[in-house]
Amino acid sequence: MPLQPGEPAPWFRGATPSNPEFTFDSVAGRYILLAFLPREDAARLAALRALAAHRAMFDDARLSAFAIVAEPQTAESARDMIGLRWVLDLDGAVTRQFDAPPAWLVLDPTLRVLKSFELGEAEALFAALAALPPVGEHAGAATPAPILIAPRIFEPELCRRLMTLHGETAGQFTGVMRDRGDRTHYVMAELKRRRDVVVEDPTLVGEIRDRLEARLFPQIERAFSFKVTRIERYLISCYAADDGGVFHAHRDNTTFGTAHRKFAGSINLNDDFTGGDLRFPEFGSTGYRPPVGGACVFACGLLHEAVRVTQGARYAFLPFFYDEAGEAVRAAYLARVGE
Repeated sequence: MPLQPGEPAPWFRGATPSNPEFTFDSVAGRYILLAFLPREDAARLAALRALAAHRAMFDDARLSAFAIVAEPQTAESARDMIGLRWVLDLDGAVTRQFDAPPAWLVLDPTLRVLKSFELGEAEALFAALAALPPVGEHAGAATPAPILIAPRIFEPELCRRLMTLHGETAGQFTGVMRDRGDRTHYVMAELKRRRDVVVEDPTLVGEIRDRLEARLFPQIERAFSFKVTRIERYLISCYAADDGGVFHAHRDNTTFGTAHRKFAGSINLNDDFTGGDLRFPEFGSTGYRPPVGGACVFACGLLHEAVRVTQGARYAFLPFFYDEAGEAVRAAYLARVGE
């Protein structure tokens, strides 16, 4: 059955002319127009003319458009531009995920269906797009991000010790996780600019875990009805203005090697910086900044970003949390790839 208003659009991975590894779930946080271009020449050309005539609407802030191209000639000439991109779907894999889609599909900032239009309804479509409310008002009510802010997890002295440890090594720039075949690999990407240090001292690891178990895990269980039993990585990170510190919008559990992750934690170790707030684009443009020693905890499936630090440096402790069911998922992946 075609998608109905309120239903989530399928997430897909594909190629565009400028990005061979385009992931659709990363574009949440704005209105989306999906244009499923037909193979028939006259109808396809009419749709392309409609897109061109309304090109100024596509700004990547309020609205982005994606043309799903199944016809080779159009695919060969397509060029991505700000606000309008071309998903190359010559094998029909993306189109099939949408199960006989309409010609035009409008999605809200959470990638749920707002409305569909037939191919010949371009005039009505673009009138409806022009009339949409601001992105932050799409729901008709406030939509705060479903996160937990928990103060007083680390005391100031521990925060200082962790920053000192990071400063002693300066940290290494790290990449992001990407699947290659049936394995997950670290790859360097412009998406992220951050220096990381892993805590290896067993005594310090124990001190950190004691505080998380006593002060944060009960809050997580109360807020999310989830009992944490495992911690992935004891990581101190630095987003420095001098480095262009940033981590653009992403999700933390979308690869084979990260599927076990349930919640992410972000514990600020200092506050003498500008920028660096956490944002959750599916739920508006509000920035969130826990106090020094306080945590922000959120589900790993939420799209989120650490906005660019423009002055100073933001230090944070960044663990992931999961449980025994997650450990079974992780162990199965490691066994499958022989690690």
